[in-house]
Amino acid sequence: MKKLVCICSVVLIIISLSSYGFFNASEPLNVRLTEHNINTSSGITQGQSFPISGTVISWFDIPYAQPPVGDLRWRAPRPLSTPNKIIVDKPVTACVQEASDYGGIAGEGIVGKEDCLYLDIRAPKDFVDKNYPVMVWIHGGGNINGHKDYYNYSNLVAEKNVIVVAINYRLGALGWFNHPAIQGLQEGFDKSSNFGSLDIIEALKWVQSNITAFGGNPDNVTIFGESAGAHNVYTMLATPLSKGLFHKAIAQSGYTISNSLENAYDHQDENAYVTQGSWRMVENLLSAQEDQSQTLKTPEQLRTILKSVSAVSLMAQYADKPGIIDYQPLTTNDGIVIPKEGLASALSNPLYAKNVPVISGANKDEVTLWLGLHRYFMSTRYLFSKWLPPIVSIKDPQLFNFWVRVRSQAWKARGVDEPLDALERAGYKNLFAYRFDWDHQASSFFIDFPNILGAAHGTDISFISGDYKYGPITSYIYPEGEAREQMNRTFMNIWGDFAASGTPDTSLGFDWQAYTSVKKSYLRLDKDELLALNFESETLTSVLAKIAANTHADPIEKCLMVWETLINVGDRDIPRYKSWNNSQCVNFDARKAQENIAVELIKEFGGTSVI
Repeated sequence: MKKLVCICSVVLIIISLSSYGFFNASEPLNVRLTEHNINTSSGITQGQSFPISGTVISWFDIPYAQPPVGDLRWRAPRPLSTPNKIIVDKPVTACVQEASDYGGIAGEGIVGKEDCLYLDIRAPKDFVDKNYPVMVWIHGGGNINGHKDYYNYSNLVAEKNVIVVAINYRLGALGWFNHPAIQGLQEGFDKSSNFGSLDIIEALKWVQSNITAFGGNPDNVTIFGESAGAHNVYTMLATPLSKGLFHKAIAQSGYTISNSLENAYDHQDENAYVTQGSWRMVENLLSAQEDQSQTLKTPEQLRTILKSVSAVSLMAQYADKPGIIDYQPLTTNDGIVIPKEGLASALSNPLYAKNVPVISGANKDEVTLWLGLHRYFMSTRYLFSKWLPPIVSIKDPQLFNFWVRVRSQAWKARGVDEPLDALERAGYKNLFAYRFDWDHQASSFFIDFPNILGAAHGTDISFISGDYKYGPITSYIYPEGEAREQMNRTFMNIWGDFAASGTPDTSLGFDWQAYTSVKKSYLRLDKDELLALNFESETLTSVLAKIAANTHADPIEKCLMVWETLINVGDRDIPRYKSWNNSQCVNFDARKAQENIAVELIKEFGGTSVI
């Protein structure tokens, strides 16, 4: 029997998505001019330009809400009115999270601050008295990592005459949390469990009130995001609280998982598929505080403890733990931000429809970011010395390629086609789908990047920004040349033209047919000679049938593939997992197998990744 493989579920999978800033964006020799000072409801912000991108003016670290600290922890964001305050750049604006090189947050343990509700604005230098389209970027990172500073959209701003706003929002258990000691003692929007979502809504309200001063059109706002950012775009489409705050939406590699209030709390660990509900987290937190868990606490006492405990101690309860899957809170069906029917279902409900143009897409090789680095699929050897990088090769190309195709096709089915089908049922007309296929990386002596990574998760972002970043392998992922330039031009034109007019194919040279549940048309995004309109033939059902028919994977690998397909990207479908292929996997605990193998790999190699 082949070794089992730990491929983490969506919350763990997306922990390092999207960002790939890895290094804080900074440009030297900034120039500040008094004519670039802007009066906002939050204060006076001082614009600056840089010699490298002198056609763009940037305003950094603008607060859009009161700091959610003290008793404002786990409350809806409060509007901020400090019009006479001078806004200055801050050394740290990242929200509290676990340090991650992949998330662009250096350090060890828990980093960031609770005072983190800030945004950045970039505009063309001739912004005064203009009416430019506005694009609001919602970063990814599984809603547990990331911050606005990862991304520099100056090139997009300069090329397409748009204004880009990048926002922070509360993360992890400070952004998504449900416990009777909190919601049970609060009223109104404070009873929500989706504080990070409320932050995004508050940021959009701030944009509506202030963006005119930056040359932006408040009646032409596009929200866009990748991975968890795209999930939050879907949240904005589903929530009744965002009506009128945006006019177009772009979801890149998104997902629609949401959680019931009962599962978010998971009293006394009732649900075997919930690893750390808030009940368990609070029990662990109390146990860590001199065994206070042995003393019965009233809701009021628990509330006082939870509101006053340090953010580091709180978030440490959720920090990445070897072998633990699904350990972070999710978007919750709280009946306030997300209707009780759930995110995926609410997208199809005409009651919440915004009827705005929407683009949604996925990458052809989404999961290679994890599978291509995973020790189950990859072997390593050192040529001379461990001073050099290891040579990475695929152990079983047939298995690897099949697993990648299954999981990536399932991502598109669940993260693109199903949400667009839902929006169509809600009455949306202008829906557009794409698949990002670009895999023209440079190969290395140490790793065959085009075949191992290809169009991996997060590789699309740099083509929109024109700011090429993918950590230490950037030069291989985005080699200079005509293919890169073509892809950059195509992405910028589509995203910028869509923001301006709602029409995404102005520069394509052919008609990008709108998506319907019948035709399922999608644009294959690639270099010019491969850029084309296609029609989707795969569905979640056909993907599951391919797993059943495959003769190369062993039965356990098949169950793992089915498990990952049915619990990731969309709501967990446990009954379908148990009934798949005549109940082949009904007695196989895939999650436990994943956790065990993660521990084994960490014990043997120090981690599950080859790097």
